[in-house]
Amino acid sequence: MKIISWNVNGIRAALNKGLAEFLSTENPDILCLQETKAREEQVELPLEFGSYKSYWNSAEKPGYSGTAIFTKETPLACTHGLGIEEHDKEGRVITLEYPDFHLVNVYTVNAQDGLRRLEYRLEWDTTFRSHLNQLATTKPVIFCGDLNVAHNEIDLARPAVNRKSAGFSDEERASFSELLDSGFVDSFRHFHPEKTEAYSWWSYRGGARQRNVGWRLDYFGVSPTLLERLEDASILPHVMGSDHCPVAINLC
Repeated sequence: MKIISWNVNGIRAALNKGLAEFLSTENPDILCLQETKAREEQVELPLEFGSYKSYWNSAEKPGYSGTAIFTKETPLACTHGLGIEEHDKEGRVITLEYPDFHLVNVYTVNAQDGLRRLEYRLEWDTTFRSHLNQLATTKPVIFCGDLNVAHNEIDLARPAVNRKSAGFSDEERASFSELLDSGFVDSFRHFHPEKTEAYSWWSYRGGARQRNVGWRLDYFGVSPTLLERLEDASILPHVMGSDHCPVAINLC
């Protein structure tokens, strides 16, 4: 089973930049998208999406945030959000239940410039962690998406100058460590513990992508019991169409 996650920075823009062709080429069993920036009824999907069932969670604010999942296998259940109104206005979480695991697609809150939204971000992290841990009491969990944090210095090109930046603050990194320590494995680091220059997001400024001055913000986390089924975890930096690139796992 191939699962792909991608922050597309606007699904309508991504469709104009080759998203359908990417789907046809990669042919994932499940495609999780973040930052869709649209409601389902605003998007005309091409024929390549015809074999997929879709599940959307859009933000109340037009053109902002949002998540979607496209899946070939019909899930047993679908849940939107985290069950707390304060956290569920921005369309950031979709949970699908399959026979042998829960899949959670997430677009984590950005702490923003000057860390002005850091306090809320950390509250959100706590609620999200509780959501995953509760799911894990019933069956293994896969979570994926844009977690908006570079966990360790190896996960961004310039750690020294970004120590207090959104996505690399001590508080956000510690919060992500707490999430992993609560019972999950960073799948990419499981296979590539020391791989450098492996990034999934690049600023549009200053030719950052061409120079690979990036951050690894996109993850697949899995319950340890799924490791025996995990064949690989990869980043696809050659795929254009967004300021993020897709990330993927394969399960046997």
